Amino acid sequence: MERDCHPLLGGSSSERKYIHGFSSAEMQSLSSICEAILPPLPSSSTEITGKEEQPSKALRSFYKASGSQERNPDEVAEHIATRALPEAALLIRVILMILSTRLGTLLLCGSLCFDKKWPFVHKFSDLPLEKRETVLQRWFKRRFLTIIRLAFVLIKIVCLFVFFSRVDEDSKNPSWEAIGYRVETMESSSKTQKERHLQKGIIETNQETNSTLVNSLSQKGIKVKEDTERNLCKIECDVVIVGSGCGGGVAAAVLASSGQKVIVLEKGNYFNSTDYSSLEGPSMSQLFESGGLLATYDAKMMILAGSTVGGGSAVNWSAAIKTPDSVLTEWAEENGIPFFKSSEYYSAMETVGKRIGVTENCVKEGFQNHILRKGCNKLGLKVDSVSRNSSEDHYCGSCGYGCKRGDKQGTDSTWLVDAVNSGAVILTGCKAENFILEYNRKERTKKKCLGVTAKSLNNKITKKLHIEAKVTISACGSLLTPPLMLSSGLKNRNIGKNLHLHPVLMAWGYFPDSNLELKGKIYEGGIITSLHKVKSDSSKVKAVIETPALGPGAYAALCPWESGLDFKQRMAKYSRTAHLFSMVRDKGTGEVQKEGIIRYRLDKSDRENIKAGLREALRILIAAGAVEVGTHRSDGQRIKCKGISEMELEEFLDGVSALGGPVSKGENWMIYSSAHQMSSCRMGRDEEEGAVDENGESFEAENLFVCDASVLPTAVGVNPMITIQSIAFCLSKRISERLKQEEFSKRAD
Repeated sequence: MERDCHPLLGGSSSERKYIHGFSSAEMQSLSSICEAILPPLPSSSTEITGKEEQPSKALRSFYKASGSQERNPDEVAEHIATRALPEAALLIRVILMILSTRLGTLLLCGSLCFDKKWPFVHKFSDLPLEKRETVLQRWFKRRFLTIIRLAFVLIKIVCLFVFFSRVDEDSKNPSWEAIGYRVETMESSSKTQKERHLQKGIIETNQETNSTLVNSLSQKGIKVKEDTERNLCKIECDVVIVGSGCGGGVAAAVLASSGQKVIVLEKGNYFNSTDYSSLEGPSMSQLFESGGLLATYDAKMMILAGSTVGGGSAVNWSAAIKTPDSVLTEWAEENGIPFFKSSEYYSAMETVGKRIGVTENCVKEGFQNHILRKGCNKLGLKVDSVSRNSSEDHYCGSCGYGCKRGDKQGTDSTWLVDAVNSGAVILTGCKAENFILEYNRKERTKKKCLGVTAKSLNNKITKKLHIEAKVTISACGSLLTPPLMLSSGLKNRNIGKNLHLHPVLMAWGYFPDSNLELKGKIYEGGIITSLHKVKSDSSKVKAVIETPALGPGAYAALCPWESGLDFKQRMAKYSRTAHLFSMVRDKGTGEVQKEGIIRYRLDKSDRENIKAGLREALRILIAAGAVEVGTHRSDGQRIKCKGISEMELEEFLDGVSALGGPVSKGENWMIYSSAHQMSSCRMGRDEEEGAVDENGESFEAENLFVCDASVLPTAVGVNPMITIQSIAFCLSKRISERLKQEEFSKRAD
């Protein structure tokens, strides 16, 4: 079926050319690993608990399918080469090369590569499938040389993500019917605009050349000159903003509406609601950092971060929760920033909620939220309804790939619309490289920011952009603002430190189709419409339990792998395997000082709190009627629920914990998730405690401001969209007032 969507978000051509550069020997090893991870199995393997009917043709075909078939290994290699950290890609390629030799296979696989016949020792790809599977099983449990285990884990993640998310020219994946998945095909609602509502302010540099870019800027009313000698395109404006998400979008609207000429730089592309396809693979590739496969340096945590016009607000799960009063009090009193308890901030939260159309009720809940609510009610636990920036009847499970209905009110359909209507210009496919800094002549110890240099990601544009502005705002998020500031020469010790990630672990429960009381699939309905707070005896929140959006690719990537058969049986139950996640307000912190290199450590209390949430989530799933529940621990930790005694349940729950990642020394390990990144350029009362002051201005560089999640003093503990937008609203209002008072100038006196 033909899908009406943007070409970048649709199916891929069978004639695609690969640039991964893997050798034939490396590809042979990779293909043999992919086949061992997802092996072809006989039809007799298709029996699934809870499905009484005979296995369908699609299911039988799925069991016969292999991870090494068609273009899958090449796609895996392409992801590794273009998305992974260079160090990770190198590690994987070294392992693949070692396995392509008999001696190397002997070193990594031991006696499993022996044979009684010549050549007596086999290389990995020549081993029988069963032996290759055993090799992977052993390495997944090894307590030593865990760096090698990490390589196999990364291949497993990418292989399974690619297999279950990749689509052909017809936007189809052959496994989807077997696992009960289908892409939502909805008629465009009355709210869906055929016309691209940012069109009059957008310049998409991927469609420009050196000459046309200058003309396009001039036509938008931007002062621009060509410097052929230095190969520069010199641009002048009042305010330049790097990033278009929750912070940048709000700042652009506030400052443009106050009469300032605003330019927004966004390295991602612009998509309107009618451009979205709801296809997991292409959408993740285009709308998220690293194609949705971003991870911490040790691969302990998978990180989702938006990378498109609208940033995270275009792809988040719609939860619109105000900053908790307890957190605001902490920030005001313990962090010494009284602004957070001011009427200014409370008023901003109301303004933000109104502009993005926050509603408090949900007319109809989806499968997973229904399970969360039912389980809590059975256990006598309180369930809170979650406000959303969409209508009350918004029943869309694919908003994480952009809201095709046009119902969710991200910055791309609210604040940025206000901005372009007030004359702002948005440059897409444009990446900031450095802030333009010079020493302030009045105060030699402090620098002054004069703007930013940037480049188009389009190879047809060779000219660098040199943008001079009265005010420069970094709003590219907690993972990108610090590297940009540090690469520009700023040295404040808080830049790139104190990173909070709201770590998440998931629990799952299988609800067979025979359970008629709970109808639907895990990908249907609003993503987050209810939550439960796990509290301590002193009523402090230890963890928050919510429901995730998991497409087949993400589900497969995070799911434990014990064997090829077990994994296919798990995937056959995909559509009715509900997930709840335990999220904590982390005390542990990380750092990000170079782009893409994220280090993070959990605090001991974080582990205890996330464990408490995980155990509560399992109880909720059982109470709701799950026939089997488990965690994502590497050994496939799970338990059948029918006839289970309270003692058996408690014994199982006692074994549930928050373990280390793949490079930890334990036999078992876990992979965490994060969709919220905060505090890496935190606001503080002075430069010892923060990177920016109460106005969001850098302590080191005058006229350089930060308006994104990185200014949060600590983790906020709830979905942070309202908090980020409220802070950005207040900071940009203050910047606007200062500009009106003409306290800024382009050059130091």
